[in-house]
Amino acid sequence: MTIFEDVESEVRSYCRNWPVVFDTAKGARLWDVDGNSYLDFFAGAGALNYGHNPEPLKKKLLEYLSRDGITHGLDMYTTAKGEFLNTFREKILAPRNLDYKVQFPGPTGANAVESALKLARKITGKEAMVNFTNAFHGMTLGALSVTGNSMKRGGAGIPLVHATPMPFDNYFEGKVPDFLWFEKVLTDTGSSLNEPAAVIVETVQGEGGINPARIEWLQGLAELCKRHEILLIVDDVQMGVGRTGPFFSFEAAGIQPDIVTISKSISGYGLPMALVLIKPEFDIWGPGEHNGTFRGHNPAFVTGTEAIHRFWSDDTLERETIRKGEKVEEAFNRIVADTKSTELTAKGRGLARGLQFAQEEQAAKVCAAAFERGLLMETSGPQSEVMKILAPLTITDDELDEGLAVVAESVKVVTSGG
Repeated sequence: MTIFEDVESEVRSYCRNWPVVFDTAKGARLWDVDGNSYLDFFAGAGALNYGHNPEPLKKKLLEYLSRDGITHGLDMYTTAKGEFLNTFREKILAPRNLDYKVQFPGPTGANAVESALKLARKITGKEAMVNFTNAFHGMTLGALSVTGNSMKRGGAGIPLVHATPMPFDNYFEGKVPDFLWFEKVLTDTGSSLNEPAAVIVETVQGEGGINPARIEWLQGLAELCKRHEILLIVDDVQMGVGRTGPFFSFEAAGIQPDIVTISKSISGYGLPMALVLIKPEFDIWGPGEHNGTFRGHNPAFVTGTEAIHRFWSDDTLERETIRKGEKVEEAFNRIVADTKSTELTAKGRGLARGLQFAQEEQAAKVCAAAFERGLLMETSGPQSEVMKILAPLTITDDELDEGLAVVAESVKVVTSGG
């Protein structure tokens, strides 16, 4: 592994927690060069909702490449793009009575967020944004300006302006009525709040600590935005594409955001791809006003199309994700009840789940203990105090049970001082 330490930048991070050289992967497992197997409760930070190398998607991809299908196409019309758009409209948008135009920004979640912020400012003519405490929206400057984590914000090297944070759901642990401060500063001419173009929100904060917003809170936020003529942007980069059960994480609240950002698992295969969904009346971009060399990654269109056909032609995956999420919740509640030496809190929705540790440093120690036992997990939260799992949605019950047993053992070992 010296080549990585000798040549690769110090900015590398995940590899420091998992110091092995991975070689192959299938489904919910990876193997290193020595043949050791690792169960994956990380799933590419949510980019592999269908697991590694799903066979039907791989078949379509290999067929496309073998016939010399277009790989790089900027925003040119291609067969692969047309098939994706048709499939996305017919299988995803139409059944949910959603009417959105689809923008292909640069193929990352951060670029989708940058696009959404730029468009909101263009639509309204206003500069200010409202974000939420503990939010994470990406590492580029615009996305960082609406991100909460101080370490990540510090990497910008310049002031991050034009965004005002508001309390996310339960930030005050239920002691303050929803939107009390937000409503007050919006209506008080002495508050100094710059009139916002848009609000950007995650329905479940992933990097912020697996913080799910209540359905009624999301509905209240949508109503507030409508009442004050503020655009609502939902960042569904990590929690979309079925992570919480429905394809879009906001479906349970019955709301229709003005703009939605999607990335990570939209290609279905871990290939770079991102979407910005825009209500038609707000699609006021000029040609090329937001562009990018790799916004037309056709292999991702191919696998993304097949993923929608395979997993979203009915509600089987949605129901299974909710069922498996309840299984994880039950297991985590047992761990909480069985752990006497420190306070734990089970958190999450669907198959985005976490255990929050009162003794913050224990979360990372549990992840390390799990890695020693062949399980990949990461931490999240402002102090890395949450042990976070994002297992593939297609994981089997046996694999889920196997991983949850490792989690229970790892928590016991760390919290008991063993």
